[in-house]
Amino acid sequence: MTDATIARTTEPDGAPRLAIMDILRGVAILGILFMNINDMGQSLNASFDDIRHLGWAPADQLAWWIREILANGTARCLLEMLFGVGMVILTDRFATAASGWAVLRRYYVRNIVLFLFGVVHMYILLWPGDILHSYGLAALVAVLFRRLRPRWLLTIGLSMALIQLTMGGYFGYYQGLQKRAQTVAIEAKQSAGQKLTADETKKLKAHIKAKAESAKREAEFKSKVAAEDKGRSGTGLSWIWAQILVSWDRFPSFFEILSIWEAAGTMLIGAALYKMGIIQGLRSRRYYLGMLMIGYGIGGTLRAIGAWEQTRFDDGPHTFWATMEVARLLMTIGHIGLVLVMVTSPLGQRLLRPFAAAGRTALSVYVAQTLITLWVIFPPWGLALYGKLSWAPLMLLALAINAALLIWANLYVRYVDIAPVEWLWRSIIAGHRLPWREPQTHRPVTALPIPA
Repeated sequence: MTDATIARTTEPDGAPRLAIMDILRGVAILGILFMNINDMGQSLNASFDDIRHLGWAPADQLAWWIREILANGTARCLLEMLFGVGMVILTDRFATAASGWAVLRRYYVRNIVLFLFGVVHMYILLWPGDILHSYGLAALVAVLFRRLRPRWLLTIGLSMALIQLTMGGYFGYYQGLQKRAQTVAIEAKQSAGQKLTADETKKLKAHIKAKAESAKREAEFKSKVAAEDKGRSGTGLSWIWAQILVSWDRFPSFFEILSIWEAAGTMLIGAALYKMGIIQGLRSRRYYLGMLMIGYGIGGTLRAIGAWEQTRFDDGPHTFWATMEVARLLMTIGHIGLVLVMVTSPLGQRLLRPFAAAGRTALSVYVAQTLITLWVIFPPWGLALYGKLSWAPLMLLALAINAALLIWANLYVRYVDIAPVEWLWRSIIAGHRLPWREPQTHRPVTALPIPA
């Protein structure tokens, strides 16, 4: 951009801001509602079971396919990368006034407070799908690698991400194919009246037992979904209790370890992209076109295959068990490339400019999404629309809420420098009340290079 839209500014607490980062953050924080609203307006447990529970009319299928290929997990991935960028910027800033453990202590305090905000978001504001507590914990690990060179940050981050490719590929897909082929052969031999060996008999019994256990788990899961639906469709008290139970299933639980692992690895990748001058737009337009084409070309193909496998509604094995994380990273890289290509044109700048305000107010926008949906639209004391909207209307509702929040954010930043939730978080960290607006004379702006 040619004006202050792509610029370096400061917040009332002295924190630096980079408008390209704000645009990416704004896109991500608004995009995340498309991932969350189905779990807000219908059973969160059903997201891990049968997607048809939320409706499967032709319009719902179209909405689900678009969401699955273009968006699923990428908003979260982009936020994780940007968290890694912030980690580098903030610790470098802290290092100008302190060193060693003092830098770590300041960063740890910042993220412990964020973790507590996340817990409040889950158990007080009643959103079980909160990401703040996971990011707060993941950052405590990721920051230990902050001084590494970009190639090592990428190596560690990608290694953490690709464990799913190797583990899911071998134990999920390859072993699944092997066991299925063995079972088919053994059952064919048994049907032909041939005597089974002891090993074949053992494998067949193991297969029968596994099927019974799978059926039992499926029944238990359906029961859990039904209980959630009942609780969230009942009284105000039953709604609150149902939300708390789902939160408890997620945190504390083993699933949380996986969430922290994913977030920490992606933060390191984001830190590397920042140190390499990629994510903040310091490479050429041609470079970002390449990112866009590679990310969408490979990631989109993997996503389409995975979506098709999910709509077979069988027990697998599925390739997306192995490729899910690779596809998520590639699609996110494609999104970053698209945004950084767009900022090279006047039309792209005009389209993206409003998202900078959403990025500056991202934490408040995120909490506002929860308040609008879980305290107004879906609960029994509000509009009581829980369970009444299927995939397509849920996505349209997310679009409408995001449009309203985008307008609010742009109006808000005209008059105030720091958003409400950000103000509370940073005031707690600073140990005193921050001003809502920094004097104009203390707000330097330095234009940054645009991809050529």
